Amino acid sequence: MRIEPASTEDIIECVRRALAEDIGDGDITAQLIPADTLASATVITREAAVLCGQPWVNEVFRQVDPGVTLSWAVEEGAEVDADQLLLTLRGPARSLLTGERAALNFLQTLSGTATITRHYVNLLAGSGITLLDTRKTIPGLRLAQKYAVRIGGGTNHRIGLYDAFLIKENHIAACGSVQQAVRRAREIAADKPVEVEVENLEELRQALEAGADIIMLDNFSDDDIRTAGDLVAGRARLEISGNVTSETIERLSGFRVDYISSGALTKHCHAIDLSMRIAL
Repeated sequence: MRIEPASTEDIIECVRRALAEDIGDGDITAQLIPADTLASATVITREAAVLCGQPWVNEVFRQVDPGVTLSWAVEEGAEVDADQLLLTLRGPARSLLTGERAALNFLQTLSGTATITRHYVNLLAGSGITLLDTRKTIPGLRLAQKYAVRIGGGTNHRIGLYDAFLIKENHIAACGSVQQAVRRAREIAADKPVEVEVENLEELRQALEAGADIIMLDNFSDDDIRTAGDLVAGRARLEISGNVTSETIERLSGFRVDYISSGALTKHCHAIDLSMRIAL
C-alpha cells in the first residue's frame, strides 16, 4: 500500500528552506568545476536501514537543477543492507554537488525515523498494540517525520494542537477538574477525540467517569498498568507513555492496552550513515 507523504506544498517549502540555508547566494566551491561538466553519482548506505525520504530528495534536485535525473535502485520503505546502492544521479557536476548535502540530510534523517519505528513495530508484533509517535519532532519537519513513522509501520498520534484534545495536568488545574475539562472539550469540538493524561489510578478513575475517549498512562508502574487494564475493561482506550525504549517496549507489549507512544521515534532517531560519490 502506497503511503502518501506530506503535502506537496510542505515538501517544496521544506526543501526551499534547506537549500536557502545551505546555498545562500551561491555554492562557491562548486564553481571550481566548469559549468558544462557532466557527471554521474551514486548514493549508498553504510548501514542497514529502512529507506525513507525519496520525495524530498527528488524535490531537492528539481529545485537545484531539473536537468539532473535520478534513478532509485530501491523502493521507498524498503529494508536495505550496509553498502547497498540506493540511488544513481546524472547531470551537471555543479548541480550534483550543490544538492548533495540537503538531499542526504533529508534522506538520513527520515530513514533514521523509519528505521527505529520499524524496529519498535517488530518488537510489538503479535501484541495487537498500535505504536504511536508524538509531537516531539524536529522543528519544521513535523509532517516529514510523521510520514517517516508511517513508512516504518507506526501510526501518527495527533499531528498538532488542532486535531485532537490531549488534556494534561496544567489543563486540568486551569479548568478545575478532569470532569470540567472533558465537558468543555466536548463543547468546543464534539467531533474531536478527547484524551486525558493521568499519573495515578485515582486520576484514571476520574477520566473514566468523565467519559474520555483515550486515557494515557504516564510513567505507570507495571502493577498499576495491569490494574488500569482491569478498571477500564473496554470503557476507553488505553495508551502507555513515558520512557518507552527498545529495551522496555517488548515488556510493555504484554499489557492489555491499545497504544504505546514514544517520542524516541522522532527526537532520538539515529541518522543513517549515507555516502554520495561522483564520477566524471
